[in-house]
Amino acid sequence: MDTAARTVDVAVIGGGPAGLAAGYFLRRAKADFVILDGQGAPGGFWNGSWSGYWDSLRLISPAEHSSLPGWRMRTERGQELPSARHVADYLAEYESRHELPVLRPVTVTGVRRADGALEVVSPAGTWHARHVVSATGTWRRPYTPDHPGRELFAGRQLHTADYRRPEEFAGQRVVIVGGGNSAAQLLADLSEVAHTTWVTRRPPRFMPDDVDGRVLFDAPTRRALGGGVDRGAGSLGDIVMVPGVRRARDRGALKAEPMFERFTRTGVAWADGSEAEVDAVVWCTGFRPVLEHLAPLEPFDADGRIPVDGNRSLREPRLHLIGYGDWTGTASDTLVGAGRTAEAAVARIMAALREE
Repeated sequence: MDTAARTVDVAVIGGGPAGLAAGYFLRRAKADFVILDGQGAPGGFWNGSWSGYWDSLRLISPAEHSSLPGWRMRTERGQELPSARHVADYLAEYESRHELPVLRPVTVTGVRRADGALEVVSPAGTWHARHVVSATGTWRRPYTPDHPGRELFAGRQLHTADYRRPEEFAGQRVVIVGGGNSAAQLLADLSEVAHTTWVTRRPPRFMPDDVDGRVLFDAPTRRALGGGVDRGAGSLGDIVMVPGVRRARDRGALKAEPMFERFTRTGVAWADGSEAEVDAVVWCTGFRPVLEHLAPLEPFDADGRIPVDGNRSLREPRLHLIGYGDWTGTASDTLVGAGRTAEAAVARIMAALREE
C-alpha cells in the first residue's frame, strides 16, 4: 500500500457506494484526494458488505436504476433484479474503471483538528486534509432492540448482518422480526426449509406485483428536486414483490403477526397470553451510522446526532457526511441516491477550496 502522499485536499473515509461516488466527482473536478477503505478488497462496506450479504439477496430495482454516476450497472444475465454478488462485482469494476485512488486496508480510528485543517488518523498512517468526507455507512453497526426477556432466551439470536443461507435452519422454528424488504426476503428464504413466524410492529405494506423499487426511489428524488409526490407512490419502507417474496406469498408464508411482548426461556410470548417455542430469532431491525472515528471533533449534539447543513457538519465545516440516510441527503444510503448527494457535497467542497 502506497501511503507516501500524506497531504491532500480531500480525504474520503469509506470505499463503499457513497465513497466511490464522491471519488468520481472529485476525480472529475481534478481534486487532490484519497479514499481510505477499511476492507482488504473492493466491493462494499463491512466485510465487503455486498459480498457479505446473504446468498439470495436481490436489489429491489433493476440494474439500470441502481447505478453510480458515470457508469451504468449492466443487467445480470438471467436475473430480473441484480444479486448481491453482481453488485459487489460492479462496485469493484467501478473503482477500477474510474481509477479511483483507494488505499486499503486503512481503518480510520480518528479525525482531529490540526493546523487549520483535519488530520485523519489510522494505524497505517496519518493524512492531513483540508476537507474530510465521511462515508463509512452503517453496516458495521447492526441494531438489535433490547426486547424484554431477551437475555433469558436459550435459543439462537442473529441479525440480518449475520445471516447467509437457509440450510443451517432446516426443520427449525424461526421467528423473523421486522417489516421491511430485508425481513420479507429473509422470510421467503427461510420459509422454504424452516417453520417460520413473521412478526412486525405495524402491518407491512406491499407494492403491486408489477411495480419495482424504482417507484420507491423516484418519490424521494422528486421531493429532493422540489416536485410533488403521488400519494400512491410508496415509501422506502414498502415491500417490493421480488420473485422470492412472490413465491413465499403464493405458498402462504407471507403472513405477518403482531410483535411478541417478551421472550421466554424456550421461545416468545404475546400480550394475549399465547406462546410459541422457538429455535432462532432473526432481527431484521436495521443499522446505525458508523461515526465513532469522528468523536475527536465533538460534532455531536445532546441527542448524539451530528447537526448538518445539507451534508456539511455545522460544528466542523470541513467535515461532510454522505451515505447515512435522509439526514445526509435524500436516500443517500442507496445506490441510486449516493450519486446525487455525493455530487452536492463535492460541489460545496470545491467551492470552499477555491475560496481558501
